[in-house]
Amino acid sequence: MIDQDEFEPLPPRRPLLRRKRVLIPLGLIVALVLLFLMLRTPDTDRDEMIAKYGGETSEFAAGPAGQRIHYRDQGPRDAPVVVLLHGSNSSLHTWEPLVQRLGDRYRIVTLDLPGHGLTGGTPDRDYSADGMIAAVDVVAAKLGLDHFTLGGNSMGGWVAWRYALAEPARVDALLLLDAAGMPPRKGDKPPPSNIGFRILKYPAGRWLAGQITPRALVESSLRGSVERQDIVDDAMVDRYWQLLRFPGNREATSLRATLDREPAMADRIGAIKVPTLILFGKKDRLINPSAAQSFHERIAGSEVVLLDDIGHLPMEEAPDATANAIADFLRRRLAAPNAAASPAPDPETH
Repeated sequence: MIDQDEFEPLPPRRPLLRRKRVLIPLGLIVALVLLFLMLRTPDTDRDEMIAKYGGETSEFAAGPAGQRIHYRDQGPRDAPVVVLLHGSNSSLHTWEPLVQRLGDRYRIVTLDLPGHGLTGGTPDRDYSADGMIAAVDVVAAKLGLDHFTLGGNSMGGWVAWRYALAEPARVDALLLLDAAGMPPRKGDKPPPSNIGFRILKYPAGRWLAGQITPRALVESSLRGSVERQDIVDDAMVDRYWQLLRFPGNREATSLRATLDREPAMADRIGAIKVPTLILFGKKDRLINPSAAQSFHERIAGSEVVLLDDIGHLPMEEAPDATANAIADFLRRRLAAPNAAASPAPDPETH
C-alpha cells in the first residue's frame, strides 16, 4: 500500500489564475497606450504654418488681452469696406474666392477668429461671442475702420449678427451666409451634421479630438459639410487639417463645444435695422436651410437668396452666384438711404 502521507499536496491553482487575470488587463492597457501614442497627432509648428498659410497680404494685430489676430486687408483703400468672418474650424482662406471676385470693387478685410487659423489660441481663452467681437474690434482699430459691412458664414454669421446687436452704429449692412444661432422651427428635424461635430458632443470625444486628429477624419467632416464634393481637394484637406492643429486651436474647439451659445439672444434679433442679406445653400446639412426664413421673418427689410444644390459653404461651392448676390444687394441697398425701411422682396432661389 502507498502511504498518502509520503506525498506533498498539490499547491492550490487559484493564485496562478488570479495572476493571469491581472496580467491580461495590464497587457491590454499597455497595448492601448501604445496605440494611443502611435495615433496621437501633435500640434503643427507655428512658424512653419505662418510661412505656409500666411502670404504677402497677411498681417497680425495685437489685442489688449494678449490676442494676436491674423488678418488680411485686400482691395482698394478708398472702396466700401466689407469685413468677413469664417465658420467654426475654418479660417480666412474660405473667403478667398469672394476676394478674387469682389476685391476690385470693395476693400475686403478677413480675419482668423480666436482659436482658428493663424490666430491660434488666445491667452484669455475667450471663445465666446464677446471674445469673437473683441477680435473684430482689434482688427478694426488697427485699420482705423469706424463702420463697415459685416458678413459671416456659420459661426461667423452668428458672430456677425451678435456684433450688429452689440455695436449697431458701426454696421452698414449685414451678410448672413448659412448663419448659425437661429432656433429650429416647429417640425424641423435636427440636421445630419458631420462626424467631427458629432464627436465633439461628448466629453470623451472632445478629449480625444484634442489628441488624435486623423487627416481622414478632417476630410470626412469637410465632405459632410458640402454638397459640391469637387471643391474638396488635397490642398483644402491639408489646410483644414494642419490649421486645426495650430497651437491652441484644438483646445479652443473643445472649449467652444461646451459654451452657452445664449439662444435667447435670437429673440433680440428684430432690433437689427441695417440692410441684411440672408443667403443659404438649400442642401446645408449642418444648419437647417429653414433658418433663412426665420432670420427673414425677424429682421425687417431683409432679403433672402437660396442656392440650389449648394451646401454649407456657398462662398466656396458657388462663388460666382454668391459674389453676384452680394454685389447686387450692396449696390441696391447701400445706395439708397431709406432702403432698410423698404418692403422686403420674396425669397429668391437660384
